[in-house]
Amino acid sequence: MERLRRILKVLVCIGLITSFLGCASTHKQESTGQYIDDSVITTKVKAAIFSEPTLKTLQINVETFKGVVQLSGFVNSSQSANKAGEIARNINGVVSVNNDLVVK
Repeated sequence: MERLRRILKVLVCIGLITSFLGCASTHKQESTGQYIDDSVITTKVKAAIFSEPTLKTLQINVETFKGVVQLSGFVNSSQSANKAGEIARNINGVVSVNNDLVVK
């Protein structure tokens, strides 16, 4: 009986350790909390770009990884590309912006 109890304790500990490690982030993978934070940042950036009448929002893609926003897609002028980057930088939680927008 005592042996069974020890085995169960070890299995529970292994299960807890595994679940904690599954939520940890790595250099190439986000934790669950970071993923949610990045989703919020992406939504805020998209909304801010959408509210700017001079930008074609359907041609601008926004992705966020650990607070770094990447803008990609096509715009009509370099002023539009700069404006989109400026809008993204002003969003709370953005660490930096990689502006990869291409002028048509």
